[in-house]
Amino acid sequence: MKKNLTTVSFKGTAEQEKKLDELIALHKGEEGATMRVLQGAQEIYGYLPIEVQKRIAIGLDVPVAEVFGISTFYSQFALNPKGEVAVAICLGTACYVKGSGDIFNKVKEILGIEEGTTSPDGRYSLDATRCIGACGLAPVMTINDEVYGRLTVSEVKDVLAKYQG
Repeated sequence: MKKNLTTVSFKGTAEQEKKLDELIALHKGEEGATMRVLQGAQEIYGYLPIEVQKRIAIGLDVPVAEVFGISTFYSQFALNPKGEVAVAICLGTACYVKGSGDIFNKVKEILGIEEGTTSPDGRYSLDATRCIGACGLAPVMTINDEVYGRLTVSEVKDVLAKYQG
């Protein structure tokens, strides 16, 4: 599924920009620098907006397509900021066979956003994950650091209601 890169406009700070430039300078010319700089940039910004990816490409003197390719290939990288309420549903095998796909669809319906995106107000983000290691609680949804296990579609609305604000 295509990820929406324009849901929330990018707002970086001068301090973040300085940290990124220092990170790029530290790794420029090293083999595998792109991956290390992307990891560091995600720590700085919390995600990898296209503006940051372009700055990395220019700074490391590599094609933007290479930076974008790496950032979209590896699941550790987020292309959108996490919402204040970061919702993730496990679609790993154990969770999926116990109905997490239906739970995922219900969450999409309630929040009105697609997987890998953030609501325009920045309140909610939605991600599909693979196994989070809580197979005995399948199906599992996490909201921020809270784990909700043995979830049913009928419970989703009440769980999400706790985070409406």
